[in-house]
Amino acid sequence: MKDRILIGDLNKHIDQEVTICGWTDTRRDQGKMVFFEFRDRTGKVQGVTLPNSPAMEVAKTLRSEWVVAVTGKVNKRPERNIQADKVNGDIELEVLGVEVLNEAETPVFDITADTKDVGEDVRLKYKYLDMRSARVQNNIRMRAKVAKHIRDFLTNEGFIEVETPLLTKSTPEGARDFVVPARLYPGNFYALPQSPQQYKQLLMTGGIERYFQVAKCLRDEDSRGDRQPEFTQIDMEMSFVEQGDIMDVNERALIDIVEKFYPEKKIQEKPFPRITYKEAMEKYGNDRPDLRTDKNDPNLLAFCWIIDFPFFEATAKSDNPDTMGEWTFTHNPFSAPKPEHMGMLMNKESIEEILTTQYDIALNGYEIGGGSIRNHKPEALKKVFEIMGYDMETVERNFGHMLKAFSLGTPPHGGIAWGFDRLMMLLQNEPNIREVIPFPKTGEGKDPMMDSPAPIAQKQLDELSILLKKKAEK
Repeated sequence: MKDRILIGDLNKHIDQEVTICGWTDTRRDQGKMVFFEFRDRTGKVQGVTLPNSPAMEVAKTLRSEWVVAVTGKVNKRPERNIQADKVNGDIELEVLGVEVLNEAETPVFDITADTKDVGEDVRLKYKYLDMRSARVQNNIRMRAKVAKHIRDFLTNEGFIEVETPLLTKSTPEGARDFVVPARLYPGNFYALPQSPQQYKQLLMTGGIERYFQVAKCLRDEDSRGDRQPEFTQIDMEMSFVEQGDIMDVNERALIDIVEKFYPEKKIQEKPFPRITYKEAMEKYGNDRPDLRTDKNDPNLLAFCWIIDFPFFEATAKSDNPDTMGEWTFTHNPFSAPKPEHMGMLMNKESIEEILTTQYDIALNGYEIGGGSIRNHKPEALKKVFEIMGYDMETVERNFGHMLKAFSLGTPPHGGIAWGFDRLMMLLQNEPNIREVIPFPKTGEGKDPMMDSPAPIAQKQLDELSILLKKKAEK
């Protein structure tokens, strides 16, 4: 609004009359005077309506969460009333006039307190109220700051941000796709991307050389732990690099984020330790070890790299629905083997001993990212699918576009993707990723606020040539 002053800037306007806009955070009516806390995106300030103030009549009607424009005089507080530990603790706003921009019903839960104790279903149904709370508001703002910093960091490293399509093709990549019916092509479907994996490799074919994206990824997985049907990756790919080059730029980026935005946190070891998969499994029993010397200290960050993963695993150990033969990939089919193991891949020998160039980065017992050097030659990629039991007709149908690209001058390349939600969860000391996602789904993949997933009209089904099967009666 015209001439609005942000609450965080009120200290620059001592003894001046100003107008602020925001919410009535709290209200205390003491009869002759009414005290308030008003808030906007920059902070809070105490307001006071004095006896005989022209604003008193309206001030008496205000309630929590009403949206208001308040005109008042910025006064220094008396020395005895200064609250040095609070923003604007040395000033108050003498309320001279109030315009009610919108009234509000009584909130279904108290947003002036930490909402962690409120039932999650209720919080997600009223997520727009939940995000008014100080903790959730801070989570969203820190997420934005870190994302911008990553963009700036990678841009300065010569990366180009490229948006890749959300409507793509269903291919076997390890999880179920969300599919979208193509109205103009009845019986055909797009798929939403599980990751930008194929597109970012094709960008390397296109000569981009250094790509990144803050990417939405969508996977139709069964409810399992701390996952969401849609989540965000910090995705990147680089040409003419080796494993160490990718690990170096990512390590520097993560250290930079912690040092700039979380100075209270300590990184336990720099450079990050590098542990083989075999060593991690033998010593810690998993491939995302928590290396903190003090696991009770949430401000201690123990990063580590896990390397030398097996390329393949027996299908009996895999829940991959797309498995065709006796072997499946452990991460994704586009990884390259370690250079010294390329011969075993091409000859399809000692398959269980082939190690991949895959590398994961773990933090405090969570995997926060993973990537690899890729197979950039079509013959090597074909061998991967042969080992997995695919016939060439299936391979051409699903991945012919990749094989063609690799035959047209694709450079050596590799990349990585961070689980951005999980990283922010750990940096913000939150218990799960839903706390750092602005509009998350429940653990079962539902959105209580939008009431989705939901049926669609029969007219839409007809337009899409979709016939629903009726559930069998019990």
